[in-house]
Amino acid sequence: MNAAVEVHQLVREFKGGIRAVDGLDLEVRDGEIYGFLGPNGAGKTTVVRILTTLLRPTAGHARVAGHDVVGEGDAVRRAIGVALQEAAIDPLMTGRELLRMQGALHGLRGGEARERAAALLERVGLTEAADRRVGGYSGGMRRRLDLALALVHRPHVLFLDEPTTGLDPTSRAALWREVRALHEDGTTVFLTTQYLEEAEQLADRVGIIARGKLVAEGTPESLKARVGEPTVHVEISDPQRGRRACEALAGLGAVERPTERAPTRIGVRTAAGRAAIAPIVRALDEAGVAVEFVEVESPTLDDVFMAVTGSHLEGAATA
Repeated sequence: MNAAVEVHQLVREFKGGIRAVDGLDLEVRDGEIYGFLGPNGAGKTTVVRILTTLLRPTAGHARVAGHDVVGEGDAVRRAIGVALQEAAIDPLMTGRELLRMQGALHGLRGGEARERAAALLERVGLTEAADRRVGGYSGGMRRRLDLALALVHRPHVLFLDEPTTGLDPTSRAALWREVRALHEDGTTVFLTTQYLEEAEQLADRVGIIARGKLVAEGTPESLKARVGEPTVHVEISDPQRGRRACEALAGLGAVERPTERAPTRIGVRTAAGRAAIAPIVRALDEAGVAVEFVEVESPTLDDVFMAVTGSHLEGAATA
């Protein structure tokens, strides 16, 4: 599969010898959603600014849509769409005016620019608000307009920098739907986020950066599997039957015995996860142990993040 983004030994050093990016290697496949996570100060914003030609690297190489970010900056900018958190939008203009102006900047003629603006306004659910001044838009509406502005020229690669930060759950879900729709259309999406749930819901693969280096990468499921196996928790009716229950479950995984604080709760750690529920319940039934309920606890991306960076992601609790 072709690479939409290729980064090799990328370095960005600031005054005082501070290396925000320190020999980064990264590849984003054509047509995938790539979630880029990292604690504050890890270097992810610097990487995005380099890939979108807003900042020159100190060393190393980066190509976006097949073009070098330093030597072919104009070609990169034509191939990408960018929705950054600090995007400046004139509050006195309407959504429709901004989209038409963006179209004109990308070379669309009058009629074509009007049609493209109308289509994008409908796509992001802003048709009714199209002729209102942007200064009166809610946060969710502004982020959807940001997305529409980034899509005017049908970019090959779309960079979204924490697109749902500060949004309410309804607005966040609406933007997620749009990102999924773009993915289905074949657009490559490079997504930085503070929300682990967002990365898990949207990303085909996730990369975690810490101290300027990529410290973990893979699908959300493969990353969680590296941290540990799922645990099936069983609540039994009679605490006096805890020992018998543990004996019955001994061959199905690593058994976590009841404690004084939880005398009826037993855990079975197993790679089978949910598939182990039926054998576990059957074994307990055959041993004469009544089961109140069963639940499966799997490692989370926050567990992965903690394991590789030593800290929790800032937005984990919010998600």
